[in-house]
Amino acid sequence: MTYLDDAYTVAMPPAVAKPTSLTGQRESTLELWRAGGAETGVWECEPGTFTAVRDGFHEICQILSGSATLTTVDGQVTELGPGSTVVLPDGWQGTWVVHEKLRKIYVTIEH
Repeated sequence: MTYLDDAYTVAMPPAVAKPTSLTGQRESTLELWRAGGAETGVWECEPGTFTAVRDGFHEICQILSGSATLTTVDGQVTELGPGSTVVLPDGWQGTWVVHEKLRKIYVTIEH
């Protein structure tokens, strides 16, 4: 069993440069569990813009704090904030614009 007392306030590892950032932002990931093609953890990212491609896996995100706008390559816009849940299926492509430092719980599942 893996247990995390408080995902909202858990100390995160040092932030590192986000490889797909268009604006120089940094991110931090606290992996909690990984097995059989699935992974879950806490992710945090500074404000800015980055591209994302879900290639070979699905991702489910539960936003804990902050806000962001997701825009798909075909122009669909989704606003995210605390309490939002979003599923990014295998093949999803788009841009994240993080307005306030964003923290989420994520689950990825290989496809």
